[in-house]
Amino acid sequence: MNQTNRTNLMNRMRKHHLFWPLAVLGALLLFNLIYSPDFFSVKMRGGHLYGNVIDILNFGAPLILVAIGMTLVIATKGIDLSVGSIVAIAGAMACLTISKGGDQNSLGLVLIAVGLALALSVVLGLWNGLLVSGAGIQPIIATLILMVAGRGIAQLITDGQIITLSSPKYEFIGAGSLATLPFSIFVVVAVFAIAALVTRKTALGMFIESVGCNPEASRLAGIRSKYIVIAVYMFCGLCAGIAGLLLSSNISSADGNNAGLWYELDAILAVVIGGTSLNGGRFYLTGTLVGALIIQTLSTTIYTVGIPPEVTLVVKAFVVLAVCLIQSEAFRKALAYRWKTRRYPGEKEVARHV
Repeated sequence: MNQTNRTNLMNRMRKHHLFWPLAVLGALLLFNLIYSPDFFSVKMRGGHLYGNVIDILNFGAPLILVAIGMTLVIATKGIDLSVGSIVAIAGAMACLTISKGGDQNSLGLVLIAVGLALALSVVLGLWNGLLVSGAGIQPIIATLILMVAGRGIAQLITDGQIITLSSPKYEFIGAGSLATLPFSIFVVVAVFAIAALVTRKTALGMFIESVGCNPEASRLAGIRSKYIVIAVYMFCGLCAGIAGLLLSSNISSADGNNAGLWYELDAILAVVIGGTSLNGGRFYLTGTLVGALIIQTLSTTIYTVGIPPEVTLVVKAFVVLAVCLIQSEAFRKALAYRWKTRRYPGEKEVARHV
């Protein structure tokens, strides 16, 4: 391969939506490897795999689920600020049902609790969809209503207390293992596979993107844009509900005040880092997956380095800002222009058009 072909290949790689997210994720992992040489070590204890990489996948599972649903909502030029509250409501409903049902380790009771929690999450997603699509309320306002009220609903369900459980069968959802790996990883793989198959192997994905690009033109083309919008909000609610089950079952308790707190912001960041535009249209589920892994790896890195908790959010914000700037083509061009004009002061006009 000659120099020209290599240059063209590198240019095509840089323009790929996954190039910069993967580069940032690789840089974070490399830093952890240098700082802690045993970072990638994985050990087997009691038939289960343990290690930092396993923890990133396990603890990042709820965020990945919420971000998958958020991706489809953002693709329709919407936003869902209520996902954190839905996470809290789903966990609270499941834990309340089990705690009031008698034998907490009954499989039937656990299945009923999971079914009720997920059904409620879908209904809440339907509520958001109806406000956005039916009532015509702006998505940020429509979902802000449930974001605020949802915390109150979760507090009402738990009666302002933390509900604790002693149910190994329910605990298995978030803390159990299957084939030596955390069960939560399999849940994420299943949801991601279903979302990818439905949106990429059927016309639904194209409909979602068309609604995000121009809902009126989509309607005139025969696409029932209102139903598409309602469907994606329902799916987003379902994803948040599953995330709530993972979180509450992992700690065998429900905290209506703190469960899922700020998950909506991390999910939006994961979607944007993955290359999906907030202006709607084309979306990238794989990019969202990488973006969520970046956020979870960053959190793990912060704790590994030993940064004080009071400045954790500040460090996280600066790193995310740096990632977004690196992804910005306009920022990279401006940076390249300044570098060229400093190195070759007499060639400003040439650099301006590069």
